Amino acid sequence: MSRRRQEGLGVVLIINMKKVLILGGGFAGVQTAIDLQKSKQFEVTLVSDRDYLFLYPISIWIPVRTKKIDDVKIPLAKIQKKHGFKLIVDKVSGIKAAENQVICESQTLSYDYLVVAFGAGKVQHKGIENTFTICGKPEQTLELRDQLDALVAKGSGKIAIGFGGNPKDKSAVRGGPAFELIFNIHNYLKKKGIRDQFELIFFAPMEEPGARMGKGAMKAVHKMFARQNLHKHFGKKITEFAVDGVIFEDESKLVSDLTMFIAAGTGSAILKNSDLPLSEAGFVKINNYNQVSEFPNVFAIGDAAAYEGPEWTAKQGHIAEIMGSNAAYNILQIDNGTNRFKGYQEHLNILCIMDMGNGAAFVYRDSKKEIMIPMPVFGHWVKQAWGIYAKWTKLGWIPKMI
Repeated sequence: MSRRRQEGLGVVLIINMKKVLILGGGFAGVQTAIDLQKSKQFEVTLVSDRDYLFLYPISIWIPVRTKKIDDVKIPLAKIQKKHGFKLIVDKVSGIKAAENQVICESQTLSYDYLVVAFGAGKVQHKGIENTFTICGKPEQTLELRDQLDALVAKGSGKIAIGFGGNPKDKSAVRGGPAFELIFNIHNYLKKKGIRDQFELIFFAPMEEPGARMGKGAMKAVHKMFARQNLHKHFGKKITEFAVDGVIFEDESKLVSDLTMFIAAGTGSAILKNSDLPLSEAGFVKINNYNQVSEFPNVFAIGDAAAYEGPEWTAKQGHIAEIMGSNAAYNILQIDNGTNRFKGYQEHLNILCIMDMGNGAAFVYRDSKKEIMIPMPVFGHWVKQAWGIYAKWTKLGWIPKMI
């Protein structure tokens, strides 16, 4: 591919525009593609095994039928058409960084710069097929919705909702959506007038799940659990999921008719078929600039990367987007022969609007402060508005705030 540059009254033809491959069509990958394409200095190609961006933060409303799955999808073709990068829908099976090659199911792609942004795998507990989730493949959210529908039709039942951790990488955890879902299901059942016929139990292997949000936030969550009659089952390692519940290391069992579980993240299986340096948990090792030291033309961002930061660090979508923007900026700096790079570590924080179906809470934590602000009633609409904002910014209808 070539590009033209105006110089005085003439035109100079510049040949061999450098190729950037971005692997992954989630928040991180899409943001990188958008930012790099703006520079007009590269041939930017986004590779994704799905033809849409899935807005996981608002998928919590699919099981309670506040949203349909199409409300939570943005076709990548629409984003590509607006911003102008190339799009390939294919599944990556391996990476040969030493040869600047990516192996896909139907083709082999070459690159000058590579950005790994295809997320993480999931820790595979024994019997995990007996659970349902909102943080896996998008279609699994529909399976959870249908199971909840069946219980609602029955009129009673026990629902267990929880998440797990990865001791090899404590940042690879997704607890927030589990908290949001149990609050939303409580509100959903209450609206139907059948809440008193259901037992809702929240479980996790750690003693204080959600502690990374901060002490104040945890105290407020515990109060909400008590007020809404949500039972807790904390501090026991999960050994197996059965059809009718969860079995723990002390051989005790939490009986449930429906178990929703968010497994902790682990390195993608694709990375095992690569020559990239990996952490103990299987994530790509990077420096502060999201760059792989052994391969300076390779960057890893979002859930695929091994984060370094405070003990409360968690992988979140907004951090993934910052990493994507930084990676785009840093690639541009390298190509322009400068070293004015941007790092991700100064941006590490916990930031979320924890939705409860009839309100929300604003949660923020960084190295200096911890904040939790209740947002009764209007907080739910703030999160709804965020979903619209996320769509419109990706489609280029409105500018991104940060």
